[in-house]
Amino acid sequence: MTRACNLRCSYCPTAKDGWPSLTPADARRAVALFCDRYGGGDVKLFGGEPLLVPEVVRAAMDAARERPEVRRVYLSTNGLGLDADWIAYLRDHDKAILTLSLDGRPEDHRTLRRALPGVADSYDHVVSLLPALSTLPRLVVTQTIAPKTAARAADNFRHLRELGLWRFNFLPGYYIPWRDEQLAALSAAFVAIASDVRASWERGERVYIRNLFTRAPTPFFNSGLVVDADRTIHPSNVGLSGSLEELLDETQVGTLDDPPTRELLAERSAAINGLLETRLPERVWTSTMAVDAALTRFCEGLYPAYFAQRARRARGTAAGATP
Repeated sequence: MTRACNLRCSYCPTAKDGWPSLTPADARRAVALFCDRYGGGDVKLFGGEPLLVPEVVRAAMDAARERPEVRRVYLSTNGLGLDADWIAYLRDHDKAILTLSLDGRPEDHRTLRRALPGVADSYDHVVSLLPALSTLPRLVVTQTIAPKTAARAADNFRHLRELGLWRFNFLPGYYIPWRDEQLAALSAAFVAIASDVRASWERGERVYIRNLFTRAPTPFFNSGLVVDADRTIHPSNVGLSGSLEELLDETQVGTLDDPPTRELLAERSAAINGLLETRLPERVWTSTMAVDAALTRFCEGLYPAYFAQRARRARGTAAGATP
């Protein structure tokens, strides 16, 4: 949507300055291209902060709603642009999934998510909207875990649960350096969070962990048809990172006016990991692989409990069914 953002999060590498944004016409054209040439699927709207260009977001979401080839539309936001009108729109959109950034207790959230001058406090704003947000059928909270907050990640998760939130996506800080003790703290936090999740499932409580159902060939970044804010097309959004902007010329495979074939898109997507491994500083790459491994262990450790609670729910449903 846009590279612009009203926060300057300590762990975020997104290049923000000197970029255009898509127009509503661009957004509609991108959705049509995705469906007509590439067969559709899930649409993800990201930035920057997408709600800084609300008319572009609406255009994309309206277009996606009309196309049967689109399954879901994910809107990722820091929440500052949300209000009653947006919540009502998302509630009525049958394909919308709101992915909202909230990192835990207010002190840690504010430490990580620094606002530009004159911008409201994102924690206070989001918490003030929780009664209305809780009415959304599909709200997922992304809890980012930065190196400096890794030791408190389990406490931050419990705080978010106390706010009444129950759908989560965990995002350890990728493409930044981690010290050994911070990686150890991350692994310990995932063990504690997994224990809390298993206990909740055993009590019959609702807890959804989106990470259990997602897999990507490149840590953190998405592969597929990526339309950047300048209308260029890439097989991955790795160029969002300011430290990787020099890869944009290499990853570009077309534009909205001259899109690539499906075959070229897939071919260039397969080359992304090799580019990252050779271009990133060794410490950053090894840190990225280490946090990704910690997240993978967390997911793998939860699968048995997840399937067990599904079986319990199925038995309960069957027992309560009317013959």
